[in-house]
Amino acid sequence: MNLSLDQDYWSARYKENQTGWDLGEASTPIKQFLDQVTDKNIKILIPGAGNAYEAAYAYNMGFKNVYVLDFALLPLDNFKRTYPNFPMNQLYCEDFFDHEGSYDLIIEQTFFCALNPSLRSMYAEKMAKLLKDGGVLAGVLFNKNFTHVGPPFGGSKDEYIGYFEPFFDIQIMESCYNSILPRQESELFIKLVK
Repeated sequence: MNLSLDQDYWSARYKENQTGWDLGEASTPIKQFLDQVTDKNIKILIPGAGNAYEAAYAYNMGFKNVYVLDFALLPLDNFKRTYPNFPMNQLYCEDFFDHEGSYDLIIEQTFFCALNPSLRSMYAEKMAKLLKDGGVLAGVLFNKNFTHVGPPFGGSKDEYIGYFEPFFDIQIMESCYNSILPRQESELFIKLVK
């Protein structure tokens, strides 16, 4: 695949409103997961966050250590305008693979499927590096293959296990029971512990 999934590519997708992955709100599986987390002091990263509805949801639920990362500036600027009370020093415009930090929880929502599949092993390793011991990677992955060229890129549970098992205890990797209607039967919820 010769498609360059760089900063310009993603910025153009936002400018042209080609954001079919954007639900306009936090996804139900992630909302319901966050609703069960009782420690509001944990440090959370949401990489490839786009319009970062999950970050806004978590922040409004009392999680004040929420960090948003995307390397497209436009969605971060949109987020700043929409949520002016969110701490601006908790927004990062940079490449995920260059990011440094230490987190208790990382939320996966349409980031993994946006990356070139050749980067999936690197993704799993980088996630493990960013998480504290016992830290959790939780969220949603597509459990289907797509026929179109370019993102989102699909996959299967068996494939994903191969990427994550070297770094994580796979506590949950099962079909989502609470996906939005258009994504029912095509998502896996994951909870992976470093």
